[in-house]
Amino acid sequence: MKLIRWRKENRTQPGIMLNGSNYDASSFGEDYNEAFFESDGLNRLSVFLQKHGGDLKKLEEPVNLDSPIARPSKIVCIGLNYADHARETKAQPPPEPVIFLKSTTALSGPFDPVIIPKNSKKTDWEVELAVVMAKKASYVEEGKALDYIAGYCLHNDVSEREFQIERSGTWDKGKGCDSFAPLGPFLATPDELEDVNRLRIWLTLNGKIMQDGTTANLIFKIPFLISYVSQFMTLLPGDLISTGTPAGVGLGMNPPQYLSPGDVVELGIDGLGESRQELRAYSANR
Repeated sequence: MKLIRWRKENRTQPGIMLNGSNYDASSFGEDYNEAFFESDGLNRLSVFLQKHGGDLKKLEEPVNLDSPIARPSKIVCIGLNYADHARETKAQPPPEPVIFLKSTTALSGPFDPVIIPKNSKKTDWEVELAVVMAKKASYVEEGKALDYIAGYCLHNDVSEREFQIERSGTWDKGKGCDSFAPLGPFLATPDELEDVNRLRIWLTLNGKIMQDGTTANLIFKIPFLISYVSQFMTLLPGDLISTGTPAGVGLGMNPPQYLSPGDVVELGIDGLGESRQELRAYSANR
């Protein structure tokens, strides 16, 4: 299944993508949130679609898409998880996963604008594969980790490098700004992907390819990441783990290149669709 959430009159409704088209699933009666995933929502939705899929209303284009999941309890991110990205940032590949958190208020839709924060000088891009948890996970064994996955999403881990690196303390302050976590266009359940370990992952800036990698190059694979993170915190249904970015970020260029108002980033992952964000300057009136 491919789950979407769409906006109508400032309200977000659940939907479903069928054969490449978007349909209203508000008659299912639930949002795609923690309670949905915790109560075996994916299987219940599948049964609902078998009975009522033919009655769903097709959404007229263009559809205003929101994040495919409601705001989770946390967005956990993995840093330096591609060796080529570590090298370009002049860092050594880590002996254990680097974990940081991204504010849940950063979550936004796949085609929403990215707002360059007030006083920002170094806003950057990072295309990533995100994993959505299906159930509560604590001290998970690596061999059982795949049983905890609800699905996968395309994620842009937008980052402000001065805030992240030069302002002292943790990375979090450069990662959690409003609009810094565009997610989607949809959540794909695991059966929708042939091999999550061999997906092309790419990003362009103003039409120029900047990142072009493959999930085959993840240093720490998804089952290990779920097990590892669950040793330090309980993952709740609907939580995200964003698995890292390949080489090609602005920070790694010589000289570094950062985003400006009017820039457009487009990104995609095989089987997980594409998204597009226009950069806009911060405004107190927005």
